Amino acid sequence: MTTRTKSRKAKSKPVAKPRGGKPLGRRAIDPVTLVVIQNGLIQVCNEMDLAFVRSAFSPVISEALDRSDGIYHGITGELIAQGDLGLPVFVGTMQFGTMEVIKRAKDVKPGDMYIVNDPYLGGTHLMDVRFVKPFFYKGKLYCWLANTGHWPDTGGMVPGGFSANATEVEQEGLRLPPVKLFKQGVMDEEILGIILSNIRIADQRIGDIKAQAAALATGQARLAALLDRYGDATVDAAVAELKRRAARQMREKIATIPDGTYDGEAFVDSDGVVDEPLRIAMRITKTGGTDTERAALAFDMSGSSPPCKGPMNSVIATTRSSIYLAVKHVFPEAAINAGTFEPLHIVDPEGTFLYARYPRPVSGCAAEVSQRIAEAVFAALGKAIPGQLFGAPAGTSGNLGVGGFDPLKNRAYVMYVISGGGYGGSPSGDGISNGCSTIGISKTTPIEIMEQLYPVLFEEYSLHEGSGGAGEHRGGFGVNYRIRLRRGDARVSMVMDHGRAGPPGAQGGAAGGTNTVAIIRKGVTYVPPHLSKDQDIAIEAGDVIAVSTPGGGGFGPASARPREAVARDLALGYYSADEARAAFGAAAS
Repeated sequence: MTTRTKSRKAKSKPVAKPRGGKPLGRRAIDPVTLVVIQNGLIQVCNEMDLAFVRSAFSPVISEALDRSDGIYHGITGELIAQGDLGLPVFVGTMQFGTMEVIKRAKDVKPGDMYIVNDPYLGGTHLMDVRFVKPFFYKGKLYCWLANTGHWPDTGGMVPGGFSANATEVEQEGLRLPPVKLFKQGVMDEEILGIILSNIRIADQRIGDIKAQAAALATGQARLAALLDRYGDATVDAAVAELKRRAARQMREKIATIPDGTYDGEAFVDSDGVVDEPLRIAMRITKTGGTDTERAALAFDMSGSSPPCKGPMNSVIATTRSSIYLAVKHVFPEAAINAGTFEPLHIVDPEGTFLYARYPRPVSGCAAEVSQRIAEAVFAALGKAIPGQLFGAPAGTSGNLGVGGFDPLKNRAYVMYVISGGGYGGSPSGDGISNGCSTIGISKTTPIEIMEQLYPVLFEEYSLHEGSGGAGEHRGGFGVNYRIRLRRGDARVSMVMDHGRAGPPGAQGGAAGGTNTVAIIRKGVTYVPPHLSKDQDIAIEAGDVIAVSTPGGGGFGPASARPREAVARDLALGYYSADEARAAFGAAAS
């Protein structure tokens, strides 16, 4: 974006690049105009989000809100703004994904729109499909608009894409490099045909495709109106200033952390193929003291486990974005744009499972490994600023895919279920129960919607009582649910985590309860050998899927919990008498 003038009081330090690529001085902009433009940019993204949600066909987008929209710099691809309703994990990945599109874009014209889901090109897993659109203003490429939506299926070994036993990315589904699905506003029917020929329930995907395109069209109209009102020079100056302020704000937060090196770790249950845990070794180094111009954090994960055979490898865009969102959890007041990330320096963890290269399978990276990375960040920073951290949250999206054929409706289906879990206890109180995952604001699709669309009956949806980790402030509780297949046959796959050990507590708090999965077929219970991961389990009408999600870790020693708080938990049935005595000791008597 371009800045055309410089205030007499402005410093000469360059803070942005214009469309021609040359550094620019800082242009003065009054505070009122700045905040109005800031909110205007966010509102553009919010309206894209709403247009996407309201027109999407898939419940995982329209109901569970697994999507995001943003505005990105025309030359660098850096994040300018993202909607309030967008998934945090997409903050970083969409920026990196847009950069990859810019590298490959040729002969770009108004009305063009790229589709891409390649994980190794700034992505997550294959089910997260990105649309990227160049935005032209007054005949010139001004910026890029992009969104990501989770498609319920992109082909591969199992319905839903969460193949727990995949050993190469081709087994996970159709992989698309950046290609123009729309050329000057017209959809390329041949490319569409290739896509629809390689995915399940293809007839239902056209609704999501049109919804993603409509969302970006909405963004184009709203952004043009904003530029018409304030002028591109003023908006450019505001974007540059907002980036500078976001960087400074993050440095001010980081400056409150004592200088030093802090270690933390987290473990993935297994990779789905080899039944051994994967270790994330996090080393965070704080430098710069209290200097708000120099304070920074460096993240080194080079001591983590090597690349794995199964789908729990993480592409580098997701690894980086996981650190960004973890720091944002610790400092939620920090603004979000490319400047937010400037004080965060990440050593690329090459040679580990956190830097996946083709053809490593990656279906679990965005929904599961990302949350273990965040957990490792929390563990490390908890040693530096214990008064600001918390027990670990449930840390799993509980990905469950059920695919089959409904004989009553005479059509195939893929049902994707994500579920909540407990948040960790914190210095300010107990963790919330049935909260969304660490990586987003997505939520479970209402069970009434799933029962209407798919041949299933939810026999139970309740709190996972007893799963909150004990502590002065206990963790929140996960959930239990039971799904009975009503008609036909189906195949069940799941990629979850925290089945071996629950989310750890902080400052002496106990770990939360674990994730459990059981498939009851004709009265016989099957438990996956890897506990939280399995695929292609055949079920028939009458069979049941039973899942319990993790609770959050506790904060502080359980012995410090007030007796009246324990008594209230007992009265509400959150713990049995035996569980309370085991967890809280004398406070439960």
